Amino acid sequence: MSERIETYWQEFLSTQSIEVRPTAYTAWSFGNTPDMADELGELVRRGIKRATTSLGWIYEKFPEENFPLAGEYSVILNSSREPLCIIRTSEVFARKYSEIDEAYARTEGEGDGSLAHWRRAHWEFFKGACKLVGREPHEDMPVICEIFELVYPTNPSV
Repeated sequence: MSERIETYWQEFLSTQSIEVRPTAYTAWSFGNTPDMADELGELVRRGIKRATTSLGWIYEKFPEENFPLAGEYSVILNSSREPLCIIRTSEVFARKYSEIDEAYARTEGEGDGSLAHWRRAHWEFFKGACKLVGREPHEDMPVICEIFELVYPTNPSV
């Protein structure tokens, strides 16, 4: 981890009681382009985006990819690898792409928050991810849903 990320993590820890201080974290950015990292990271920092979805096959093809786990802390980075905020994963579950509903799409907080927007944006994203793993996208492809809470800063400026 960079010194800036570790300093940010230590600043977060200083706000936590000694009894409940987490000991480990990951650091990463959203999406697969600098624009996505900045746009989606900012939605998280502002408390709008509270979930994310990944292609389940990625974890089979690339075992070094960190599978999200409930209770895990993550420093969210922008495209310059600077920390934006810290989240704590509260729930992880698998679904078929076709099983994502309107409520979950709203929790992701992207675009207009509709299921139609979620489907358009994620289909395009998952098409690219499917190429990486040598699979064809389809309505029943497995997706991993991660719900998280913003834990630092707790009162983001909008």
